[in-house]
Amino acid sequence: MTSRLLAAALTFATVFGASAWAQQQPTVRIRGTIEAVDGNVLSIKSREGADLKVRMTDNVAVFGVARTELSEIKEGSYIGVTGMPEPDGTQRAVAVHIFPENQRGAAEGFRPWDARPNSTMTNATVAQTVKGTDGQNILVKYKDGEKKVVVPPDTPVVTFIAGDKSELKPGAKIIIFGAAKKEDGTLEAARVNVGRNGITPPM
Repeated sequence: MTSRLLAAALTFATVFGASAWAQQQPTVRIRGTIEAVDGNVLSIKSREGADLKVRMTDNVAVFGVARTELSEIKEGSYIGVTGMPEPDGTQRAVAVHIFPENQRGAAEGFRPWDARPNSTMTNATVAQTVKGTDGQNILVKYKDGEKKVVVPPDTPVVTFIAGDKSELKPGAKIIIFGAAKKEDGTLEAARVNVGRNGITPPM
């Protein structure tokens, strides 16, 4: 009986360990231009100039990144702010994206970002928005805190719109927030965001 229990415990530990490892696979963020499409494989020239091949999962979600207006950001909107920290602790937005309602809560919080050196990302709910001298002043709140954000008038504002794989074609600009890096070094994406009407996703 003891040996059976030990064997069961070892099996559980092995399965649990493998599962935990699978959940911790590293991910990479990819910005770039599609150069070719071969079935489920995208050939991408990254922003940094690297040639990458990314396999899309069979059920890949494709979202268009479309321009919208600053006026679409209202109290209660769930947004992502790509920002640069100001000396007074506020964030100056360099891009804002508005999430659709069914993505509310996605990656909520404040973190370093790689859009440019020292940039940040804040995914949060708009608590207040007031017109200021330098643009729109927005207070956003997330589960662990809040940030004051200044959105200058020329800041690109975009929104996510459900799309399909037909939008993934050579010349399209894309961003993949988290491509999984497999054990053999290949990259796999369950979601691809593609700029509509020739735009480059600004986040």
